[in-house]
Amino acid sequence: MELDLRFFATFREAVGQKELTSSFEEGTTVGDVLSELETEYDDLEGELLEDGEIRPQLSVLKNGRDVVHMEGPDTALEAGDTLSVFPPVAGG
Repeated sequence: MELDLRFFATFREAVGQKELTSSFEEGTTVGDVLSELETEYDDLEGELLEDGEIRPQLSVLKNGRDVVHMEGPDTALEAGDTLSVFPPVAGG
C-alpha cells in the first residue's frame, strides 16, 4: 500500500524533501513507518521512537489527527493515508 509522508522543520532537512510517497505492507502501523524512517535516514535515527513509543513532544498526525488520540504507535494505516511528522517546537 502507498502512504503519503510529510515532514516539517528539521525532519524535512533530515529527509531532504517535504513530502514523499512510499510503499508499505498491508497492516503497517504508525510505529512501523517511524521505525523504518529511522533506519532509512541517518539523521532521524533515535529521533522518532523511544522504547517503541513515539518520543515525547513529537506530533505525528494520521490524516490530520494526532495519533496520540488514537492508538499511538499501534495506529493502523491504510492505503492513501497521509502521515505527517512534526519535531518538537521550541520558542516563546
